[in-house]
Amino acid sequence: MAAQEHAPELTQLVAEVRRIEVQSKRLVTEMLAGSYRSVFRGAGIEFDEVREYIDGDDPRSVDWNVTARVGKPYIKKYVDERALTVLFILDLSESMSGGFGLWSARQVAARVVASLGLSAVRNNDRVAFVALSDQVEKWLPPRKSTGHALRIIRDCLALPATNKRTRFDPAFEFVGSVLRDGAIVFLISDFLCDGWFRSMSRFALRHDLVAVRLLTPELEPPDAGMMRLKDPETGAESVIDWSHPQDRDAYIANVAAWRSRTEADLRRAQVDLVDVPMPREPDRNVVMRPLLKFFHMRAWRGRRR
Repeated sequence: MAAQEHAPELTQLVAEVRRIEVQSKRLVTEMLAGSYRSVFRGAGIEFDEVREYIDGDDPRSVDWNVTARVGKPYIKKYVDERALTVLFILDLSESMSGGFGLWSARQVAARVVASLGLSAVRNNDRVAFVALSDQVEKWLPPRKSTGHALRIIRDCLALPATNKRTRFDPAFEFVGSVLRDGAIVFLISDFLCDGWFRSMSRFALRHDLVAVRLLTPELEPPDAGMMRLKDPETGAESVIDWSHPQDRDAYIANVAAWRSRTEADLRRAQVDLVDVPMPREPDRNVVMRPLLKFFHMRAWRGRRR
């Protein structure tokens, strides 16, 4: 009986994973493929092949002789000296499961992981996963396969959290013990927590850490109306009258202070920030826009060095 009760939920979960996979594969193929290679994969020591240029490829890799001969751009492809490890650290705290958007933060996070994870697999990189609340909830070690990436996407959507609160420190300590070599690490969270600056700074010295901050629609208050709000991690409740200027101004000021404080700490820790808004209406490119902006920033910064 229990299996029958859970069957519809499991079917919906599998369908959601497949839907994300299909959407993300298209976006990876059309938009992210060249950008990922340009930013995270350096030219190695061994020539491999010449292939057609993909939007986002490093222009310095263009083979001008072949380009002139066939009439469209081609680049030289090299075999990298080593495969990269791309690790996703996902915040599973209670605040990641609610909200007023079209998708929850967990659902948006799954789309971020799908886009980046499938790009990594396509480039023969390994993908790994850590789920956290105020402790490490799950660890999936690095592997190279689409099936492994899909398992991570599934866990982004369905993995339950033991605790409601968020602490990054245990995840940083755990990763430091299991991944000795430098990895590309995407920390995906709403960042509604404090006290992580010191541990993050130390972690970023060993790994290429990127903070992916999920911005919920409720960070922008409505124009008017009464609303009862509950902090999902502490359980504290309050009632706000959005038509009351003082309440509205105080809320806006608190959100602005939190964003400014978080951004300042990330800069001091030398961690790049990718802000991903959670949509109120359907928007298939809501994840792709900030990721492409991040890749372009990384590529431009690399060319400046």
